[in-house]
Amino acid sequence: MSEETLLIVEDDPELIRQLRWSLEAYKVFVAENRESALVQFKRHQPDVILLDLGLPPHADGVSEGFATLEALLALTPACKVIVLTGSEERAHAVKAIGMGAHDYYQKPIDAQTLGFIIARAFRLRALEEENRRLHRVPIARPLDEVIAISPAMHEVCRLVERLAPTDLTVLLTGESGTGKEVLAKTLHRLSPRAHKPFVAVNAAAIPENLLEPELFGFEKGAYTGATQQTRGKFELADGGTFFLDEIGDLPCSLQPKLLRVLQERVVERVGGRQTLPVDVRLICATHQNLIQQMDESRFRTDLYFRINEMTIDIPPLRQREGDIPLLAHWFLERFAKTLKRPDLTGFSEAALRAMEAHGWPGNVRELEHKVKRAVVMAHPPLIEPRDLDLPEGCSLKSRLSTLREMRDAAEREAIARALAETGQNMTRAAGILDITRPTLYALLDKFNLKV
Repeated sequence: MSEETLLIVEDDPELIRQLRWSLEAYKVFVAENRESALVQFKRHQPDVILLDLGLPPHADGVSEGFATLEALLALTPACKVIVLTGSEERAHAVKAIGMGAHDYYQKPIDAQTLGFIIARAFRLRALEEENRRLHRVPIARPLDEVIAISPAMHEVCRLVERLAPTDLTVLLTGESGTGKEVLAKTLHRLSPRAHKPFVAVNAAAIPENLLEPELFGFEKGAYTGATQQTRGKFELADGGTFFLDEIGDLPCSLQPKLLRVLQERVVERVGGRQTLPVDVRLICATHQNLIQQMDESRFRTDLYFRINEMTIDIPPLRQREGDIPLLAHWFLERFAKTLKRPDLTGFSEAALRAMEAHGWPGNVRELEHKVKRAVVMAHPPLIEPRDLDLPEGCSLKSRLSTLREMRDAAEREAIARALAETGQNMTRAAGILDITRPTLYALLDKFNLKV
């Protein structure tokens, strides 16, 4: 990690000696006037500047200090400038903040207090740079529709790629909001049926008396209000993919008819006597425990084994290591554009901790809604926990019980980020981590990270 660089713009030799002594943790450069300050800034590119407003040739006034502040911010607006003012010059401090200074400190100097202010400026500068870097780095997409760096989701994506070219019936399981319909559409897009329809029906969203005609269609006069022959969703999906979401909510009365579609590849409209052939690939999804429903006689055993030729279990967001900040930045970028909030540059350190600490019962869908809310509510430049409607949480490290767990979590996160940043280029990732390629391969095996 590079040493943090601080530029002090001050013409008082005694104060400079005091500051150098109290700020020895940083790499300190000194300038005595505007001209030398600009030279030192261009040469060393400091992240934080401590600027006395009283500079020569008008050391008793503040005009030269304000001119220096304006010139420095013109070169790099993101630089954190802390202005030093006299005890009776609060108005000057307020003006400096209005011009773009990060903070101010009134003399006389208390080394400990000033040190806290400078350390906070460095932390904020580093956080903003990390946010900008994440915006520059291409979002990790193991599939076009999926944003993830976690090993668990990469394994799911590899399974989707292997199953997509087949006609196997796939059961997608996982909590609500984990993205089951996204994966169903991906299975269709990567299949030979991609040029044919993708038709989706949510069994939990349609009343039981309307679900049968919705799925299988009906003949004219089949019931009151059936004024014309209507094709069902299975017929509309002919040649393509039919996605039946929340199959655990399918009424027992309709389960035999679905089983017949799978076994004989025919449908029979409500009120009709003619069987109609259909060629569909069925993908089902549920957040419920179908085995428990079978034990309670609420789901047919023969139907379960027909729809369960292959199962893809989608992990909840809280188990997708590293994906929460990645998804949050992606949602921020998307909503900042659509809601016209270019002034939001990222998340504060407290917001990132709060997101890591939250359990996310609503999974990715909940995270999306929270970030959208935050984009509307936040004051620039960073989103805070209150904008996300989250309490300030502890960091992941503070929730781990042992030093080994803390170290492993930090290493795993660093490796995942390096691989995402370099497009999974092993040589460049090893360079970023300052380790050899064999060491990186050994760590990948240790943490079961997939490339």
